[in-house]
Amino acid sequence: MYLIIMHMIVIIMIIIVVMTTLMMISKKSINDKEKLTPFECGFNPMSNKRLPFSIHFFLIAVIFLIFDIEIIIILPMVVTMKYIMIKYWIMTSLLFIIVLMLGLYHEWYNGMLKWTT
Repeated sequence: MYLIIMHMIVIIMIIIVVMTTLMMISKKSINDKEKLTPFECGFNPMSNKRLPFSIHFFLIAVIFLIFDIEIIIILPMVVTMKYIMIKYWIMTSLLFIIVLMLGLYHEWYNGMLKWTT
């Protein structure tokens, strides 16, 4: 019993020595105020005004998501395609691509693809 208690005391002392050594050696940065905030978007929660958010960036991100989802929908159809179902696949894909092209034309016509205005 005495031997177990001695081992525990030695282990605790080693842990304390290692932790204090690491605390003294570790690089502490006072300039990391942004990392300490609960917000990950980079806005300062204490300021009253915020910088305006670019609507063009938002629209480009939405367009990217639309075409990303297009790939997610069409790719499994191509992989699982069988010769018997080729007519069904062509009709479905063409309809889906036509809808996407109409959406792209609409975005282009309304000037959503122009980065600067």
